[in-house]
Amino acid sequence: MKTILLVSPYWKEDHRWMVSSVKLTQLWIQLGYEVTVVCMGSSNAIQQYDGFTVHQRKDWFIPDPWNYGIAFGFAGYVAKLTKKIRPDVVVINKLLFWSSLSTIALRFRGIRVIQLTDALVGMTWWPRGWFPQVCAAIYAWTLGWIELLCASRVVFFHPHPGNLLKRLGIAGKSEVIPTGINTEKFLLRSSALGMTDNIVVTYIGRLESIKGVDDFLAAAAPIAEKNPNVKLQVVGWYKEGHPLVAQYQRQVTFTGLQSDIPAILSKTDIFVLPSHSEGLSNALMEAMASGCACVASDVGGNRFLIQNGVSGFLFSVGDREALRSHIQRLIEDSVKRQTMGKSARERIEKVFSWEIVGKQYDQLFTSFISKQ
Repeated sequence: MKTILLVSPYWKEDHRWMVSSVKLTQLWIQLGYEVTVVCMGSSNAIQQYDGFTVHQRKDWFIPDPWNYGIAFGFAGYVAKLTKKIRPDVVVINKLLFWSSLSTIALRFRGIRVIQLTDALVGMTWWPRGWFPQVCAAIYAWTLGWIELLCASRVVFFHPHPGNLLKRLGIAGKSEVIPTGINTEKFLLRSSALGMTDNIVVTYIGRLESIKGVDDFLAAAAPIAEKNPNVKLQVVGWYKEGHPLVAQYQRQVTFTGLQSDIPAILSKTDIFVLPSHSEGLSNALMEAMASGCACVASDVGGNRFLIQNGVSGFLFSVGDREALRSHIQRLIEDSVKRQTMGKSARERIEKVFSWEIVGKQYDQLFTSFISKQ
């Protein structure tokens, strides 16, 4: 059996977890690979799961707006583990996290690495606030650039500007493979559900500044106040005492962290993702797979997922009036909600299904191993 070592910033611990790493591990196991994961977390631990092992190294976590963990000795641990288990493929998921420094460490040891990333932080993806943005740009064009150059292959979850890839010197070793989704877990919503008077508008994700939840609440709360049949809900982890919860808790249901996302989406009419920067959003893919009418900011992977006006609506980052207008239109037009939701599901099935993405990764790994 061929083996993969996956290096990830996090695995699945409270609000610090990497959905793409979890999904890719499941996919690769289905393809017949044996997977070992190395990540950061709140403590040192080795956990055995059905079909794979997770090595966790304790980090020091800097909260929002940085959301960055530092684990001294992490790259050295990865190098030692690589030497011990001798994987056929080493995959580093995400760029510019502390864990991604392992790409450089392994390159100096002559080990070929596949670098995965959904965004180029400091280049095409930006935190909120001028100081974090300056820091991100400096980090991106120093260590981040070196990491990209040290990788043998670079896989993006969604397309990036070709001129930027040429400028970075990685155009010839880059390709696009989305993370994909298991559509069987998300059933297309009933047309009868979408024709009822009650409308559920949902955001799913952490309450972090980069996600633009403040824009969603400012845009949608006035609509809910005037329309008692409209229910707003924010699903996801938030820090106790979060100011947005205190401000909007009378108009909005804040559910906290939930496990049964398919059930929540099956009762959602309109899904909103107002991020100021975004990679390839798992939450948006799941909403589209569920046949929800989606409204998302025109950034990153959102514009790769959504065909504007067909499988969803896109709006300019921070434009609350445009966001409010899209939500209002979908509330008033049940037919548009249905046709847009159906188109969204079809878009996922044609491009982002588990089967299609699995074949792309299998081809990548087979080619990568054959050249060693």
